[in-house]
Amino acid sequence: MTAYKQDLQDIAQKMVASGKGILAADESSGTIKKRFDSIGAESTEQNRRDYRELLFRSEQAMKDHISGVILFDETIRQKAADGTPLVQVIAETGAIPGIKVDTGAKDLAGSPGEKVTEGLDGLRERFQEYHGLGARFAKWRAVINIGSGIPSQYCLNANAHALARYAALAQESAIVPIVEPEIIMDGSHDINSCFEATSAALKALFDALHEQRVMLEGTVLKPNMVLSGSKCSLQAGDDEIAEKTVRCFRRHVPAAVAGIVFLSGGQSDEQATARLSAMNEGYETPWQLSFSYGRALQAAPLKAWGGKAENVAAAQAAFSHRARMNALATTGNWKSTLEAAA
Repeated sequence: MTAYKQDLQDIAQKMVASGKGILAADESSGTIKKRFDSIGAESTEQNRRDYRELLFRSEQAMKDHISGVILFDETIRQKAADGTPLVQVIAETGAIPGIKVDTGAKDLAGSPGEKVTEGLDGLRERFQEYHGLGARFAKWRAVINIGSGIPSQYCLNANAHALARYAALAQESAIVPIVEPEIIMDGSHDINSCFEATSAALKALFDALHEQRVMLEGTVLKPNMVLSGSKCSLQAGDDEIAEKTVRCFRRHVPAAVAGIVFLSGGQSDEQATARLSAMNEGYETPWQLSFSYGRALQAAPLKAWGGKAENVAAAQAAFSHRARMNALATTGNWKSTLEAAA
């Protein structure tokens, strides 16, 4: 095995270390503005830096429960208030810096209601720059909707091809790819429809990864859980979600994949934690089942911070609590009473 392939495997294993998960702090400027608007804070470059810095300097959470941080292009270039590069702040906690590299989901030509993610142009050169800036893993998200006659095989194949091209380029640059085929939970579909769409997306993805010679041992999967649509009249419970999610992934995800880090995708903080814990408590799998949460880790600290410097300690405490709850979920040891105690 070549040294770079061993390096990819080593990094991927650190990303899915037991008892830890990934902080998704890669919100685009537009997305973080909406979140800042919700707390009455202005979305300036300094405010965005200050907020993300308070998360990265949450020593207990970062050292004990966070294995990696996905960054936005702006953030990977920023320095903390004391002049330390934010990438260095992250690395000093033992967490691995990562970078979001896709440029967003756009309408898929000829298929109304479906999307394809863009960003492959110039990606080889961007990976070289990001590696120089300290990134050791990356993320690319595909957006797949459920509706009348969709997802189509055309959409699934187009997104799988893009994910695999991105993953091959990442590994070429000694960067571990997180591949994220997200079945969007918006809609009135039931959990069985989500199971079928997730199955089809995973089959297309792993076929494409194989065709494009991506090394699975140096790849991390970031999928949705198998859920009822948000507008479905019959919402599946945590136990059914855990059973169907594990069954789906056992069928379609090769054991060679380094690990699975779920997205929270519109679930509440506690739902995302409870369902991950139910999977780990009730089932054995070939992979570490962990988390790569954005809102489900950040909603509480963002509200506690409120854009005010005097609230940094309270925000860090809120972040540490959510990180600890999700860390417990990775071993199936989370209990709702721990939320009440906090």
